[in-house]
Amino acid sequence: MPDPKSLEAAYQKVITDVLPSIVQINTRVGLGSGIVFDSQGHIVTNAHVVGQATEMEVTVATGGAVRRATLVNSFGPGDLAVIKVDKPDGLRPATFGDSSKLRVGQIVLAMGNPLGLSGSVTNGIVSALGRTVTEPQNPRSPGATIANAIQTSAAINPGNSGGALVDLSGHVIGIPTLAALDPQLGGGNAPGIGFAIPSNTAADIATQIVKNGKVTNTHRAALGIRGSTVVGPDGQPSGVGVAEVEPGAAADKAGIRAGDVIVSINGTKTPTMALLAETLTTLKPGDRAKVGVIRPDGTEETIDVTLGELPGE
Repeated sequence: MPDPKSLEAAYQKVITDVLPSIVQINTRVGLGSGIVFDSQGHIVTNAHVVGQATEMEVTVATGGAVRRATLVNSFGPGDLAVIKVDKPDGLRPATFGDSSKLRVGQIVLAMGNPLGLSGSVTNGIVSALGRTVTEPQNPRSPGATIANAIQTSAAINPGNSGGALVDLSGHVIGIPTLAALDPQLGGGNAPGIGFAIPSNTAADIATQIVKNGKVTNTHRAALGIRGSTVVGPDGQPSGVGVAEVEPGAAADKAGIRAGDVIVSINGTKTPTMALLAETLTTLKPGDRAKVGVIRPDGTEETIDVTLGELPGE
């Protein structure tokens, strides 16, 4: 059994070391959290924290003057964004760890600004790894699908988004992004079930945005269609109706057309857009997939598609 005092001391050291790298981000329509990414003043956060804003105010969790920041770029499909403060002096970059080495049961701390309570810390464990979760759509969020999400029991509340999930070595291993919703609680947060974007994903996307001003390699498969969920005669979702096929994209090359309804990928049913997106996150650009479609005349076909890459913008 670990010595409670040594565990308490470890918590205190991590908080002292990491909290100066956590910031509160305020836009005209809301607030969230961010992590200082480098000494040039770049801060990584969630795209839904930034929303449509191109300018925002940043305050370090440990206090200090308000700093003006501007958007560098967002990657909506992965719910990540990078902003840059005008005056980076005194900002302390966080240390990003290797999220591929995480194990279920590890103790983690979530640091951010839940409900605007700057510099708040909650604790928990890594509850599960490799989850695929889709965020609810709202005016500030396009409903991003997060692949390989980290599930944690550390409390995640509004305002925690974009902050840091940290291990006891003081390394950022994830970005808390959303809490699970419990329909039995009227759509409220399900206690003890939150999800974070892995640090390896966040660092990769942030590095691309800092270096190139945009995401140049999403590492994510795409069909190249725009569509919406189709409801069947029983009132239940029955597939994804293709409204538009991008010229030259994977679906176009394979012969999928507007008016088709996509019902499966590699045998996995895709009754909704969210499930279609989640299924695609399990595949890579260049993979071959068998896509089940129903044509406008009612005939069913299975089409071989060589998947393309989800664009960064």
